[in-house]
Amino acid sequence: MNRKLKVEELNRKSIEEFKKGQKVPIVLILENIRSLSNIGSVFRTADAFYIEEVVLVGFTARPPHREINKTAIGATNSVKWTYHGSMEEVFARMHEEGYAVFAVEQTENSNGLHEVDWRKYPKVGLIFGNELRGVEQHSIDCCVQSIEVPQFGTKHSLNVSVCAGIVIWHILNAQNWSNRL
Repeated sequence: MNRKLKVEELNRKSIEEFKKGQKVPIVLILENIRSLSNIGSVFRTADAFYIEEVVLVGFTARPPHREINKTAIGATNSVKWTYHGSMEEVFARMHEEGYAVFAVEQTENSNGLHEVDWRKYPKVGLIFGNELRGVEQHSIDCCVQSIEVPQFGTKHSLNVSVCAGIVIWHILNAQNWSNRL
């Protein structure tokens, strides 16, 4: 029999334990995301995978916000986040802190997520762009490279929060983080 676990049996960290713990060195950069639900979902995913930080850029809404909290369900309290008015500020900071920054975008020379040797990049920044326009060209130009999740259907894109979950999960496995946490 496969009994469903109760919440108390999941041994989840408290917010204080979460904040004190060493995180996976991935920074999720949300560039001009318009959907508050997508922002909340990315926070929730960042919490689930013990991600270092969420960076909000441009017109991306910031917590506290009722609509973000609907999908984040408290993750805005556990996950570190910062806001920057421009990507230039973000790139300067990421470079200074030793992050390799990737655009998650379909470009002429983008690589499939599985084609990157993620072990070469101990600290990763991932830019996820606007739901309609994607990652801005000036941001793509400043990245190590563009990566994409291979897709085989009739649609040419994934929801930004779904895409973030797939990319994070792949990098965690490629860098063997699930065995280190």
